Amino acid sequence: MALSQPLDGAPSMSRARRWSLLFTVAAGLLLVTLDNSVLYTALPTLTEELSASAGQALWIINAYPLVMAGLLLGAGTLGDRIGHRRMFLVGLVVFGIASLAAAFSATAGQLIAARAFLAVGAAAMMPATLALIGLSFHEERERNIAIAIWGSVAIVGAALGPIIGGLLLQHFWWGSVFLINVPVVVVAFIATLLLAPEGQRDSTRPWDLLSSLLALAALSGLVLAIKSLIATPPSYSVGAVSLLLAVISGIAFSRRQQQLPYPLLDFAIFRNPAFLAGTLSAVFTLFAMAGLQLLTTQRFQLVAGLSPLQAGLLVSVAALGSLPSALLGGSVLHRVGLRPLICGGLAAGAVGVGVVALGFPHGLGWVVAGMAITGFGMGAAISVASTAILNNVPPHRAGMASSVEEVSYEFGGLLAVALLGSLSAAMYGAFLPESAGIPSAAREGFTQALHVAREVGQGEWFALATAAYDRGYQIVLLVISAVLAAGAVIIARLLRGRAGGRDGAADRVK
Repeated sequence: MALSQPLDGAPSMSRARRWSLLFTVAAGLLLVTLDNSVLYTALPTLTEELSASAGQALWIINAYPLVMAGLLLGAGTLGDRIGHRRMFLVGLVVFGIASLAAAFSATAGQLIAARAFLAVGAAAMMPATLALIGLSFHEERERNIAIAIWGSVAIVGAALGPIIGGLLLQHFWWGSVFLINVPVVVVAFIATLLLAPEGQRDSTRPWDLLSSLLALAALSGLVLAIKSLIATPPSYSVGAVSLLLAVISGIAFSRRQQQLPYPLLDFAIFRNPAFLAGTLSAVFTLFAMAGLQLLTTQRFQLVAGLSPLQAGLLVSVAALGSLPSALLGGSVLHRVGLRPLICGGLAAGAVGVGVVALGFPHGLGWVVAGMAITGFGMGAAISVASTAILNNVPPHRAGMASSVEEVSYEFGGLLAVALLGSLSAAMYGAFLPESAGIPSAAREGFTQALHVAREVGQGEWFALATAAYDRGYQIVLLVISAVLAAGAVIIARLLRGRAGGRDGAADRVK
């Protein structure tokens, strides 16, 4: 059923104004997603120029999605309280300042801190982008298309990140990958002032900072536990303490939400199968896309000798391949419903990642084909995940729903970097022969093996190290494929017997 009135009771916007606003908030979203993937190709350069350790290199990547995911729930609810327009503007300012700080960082520690600060601005912007769309588009089909375009922009950002990172590194110093954010921030800020609706603010609802900190502690503990337990060698003491922190913080967060009259997260919204399906779809798609892009850019730079730009162009095939199905999904959702788009998309993605895993030893053509198949499947799933989430909550939960959607995406990407990056390193160590004359430094990781090879030359041991790295890469890709297949089965069961673009609308939590 189409919405005839604005979600917040404000006057309807003209068609030109609401579509202009869509592209304005999409610019903010583009910045956020670019900064998630722009370092995939820049990481080897950053690691070398800042003399970053392997642990620091992973935290340069992880600090951004980790802090963002921890703050997103609070940011969405805060937007319901003070207005999503104001939240978006504040987020743009913070993001611009943090981009300058990141560009001119002198040490790995400074860059990690700047990336965490970037995440604060991104957390303020992300729920506001989707909430402003919900406040501006009221006819069902038009809103579905707008959200599909919004999701497509996220895909474009993921695609452009590695390419832009590689292109800038060919001509400028590494700080340029952050400096390009500043002019976009300025333009988006001015456009938002002119176009975005004020919306209703519910200043009577308190905002709970403690809940945000508990969510951040739970996520941080979980990520650190994964990294510690899968590391080579594993650190069981750190892993156990981190896991305990995650469990205690998670339980405390859950109990606090049940006690608060206005919680950051109302767990009742997950009783809606369509909402839950959209949330899980976001986790699965970003887990696969982030893992595939990160591991593939690293593998083809380190082993195949591709430049950062070439590696970025290679992995962009997956993101660009998702655009047609993403736009098509948004336009046909009201006819075919969620189930075929989400489940079919995840299943196609599983096949595509499998093609990359099994085909990369036989030539680059197999990688390109697998990337394209993966992208086409992920586009269909990602185009409707946001719609399933936003369309299945009442209007006063728009900020909360937007936050859940963004946390789902960030958690999927965060889990991919933490789990798959650590698993790849563990597989490399596991597949190295014990007695093959391999230098001890080369056993610490394939990047270290490359450094040793430059110093002492590539002997027979280096071929064994390369084979171990490639075998680990293949195993991790097969894990991604299996996760996508499992996701398709789980969501098919959730959406069994449901039809229509607004699946579960009648079951919305009040």
